[in-house]
Amino acid sequence: MDHAGSVISSLASLPDFLRKPILSKRLREFYSLSGPEKDEIVRDALLAGHQLPFHIFEKLFAAWLDVLSGFAEQERVEIFSRYLRQAAREPGCVVRFHLDGMLGSLLSMDAEKRGRICASVRGAVEGLGQKERRTVEALVPGSARAIIWA
Repeated sequence: MDHAGSVISSLASLPDFLRKPILSKRLREFYSLSGPEKDEIVRDALLAGHQLPFHIFEKLFAAWLDVLSGFAEQERVEIFSRYLRQAAREPGCVVRFHLDGMLGSLLSMDAEKRGRICASVRGAVEGLGQKERRTVEALVPGSARAIIWA
């Protein structure tokens, strides 16, 4: 498994009280990388994430969203933009994810944090080109679009 896949597996196996501080540190490191390095990590994460059993991935994803909700808007928009652009380039890597289950993780967040995440995703979508936006919108279930794009 690649580096990102190993990190994802390791984070998923940690107890909750360790997962968030380590995720926060790894995300801070992400922002210090070059553009191509960030894109490689995003691609690898999308390719590796769906390989985890969903109940494990869901905990990791929920913690990731929670940590990201505390980051600056610009940082959140950047990371979501990179994930959305990668999804538009390789839609197959997103199709394997349980997107409705991931939406459940978002919906379980406190309203203020959920609002920050949704606003950042909307900002990332607005920054996409027309073709990328159409591809992303086709990948995202209507229930998620109704909540996030609202």
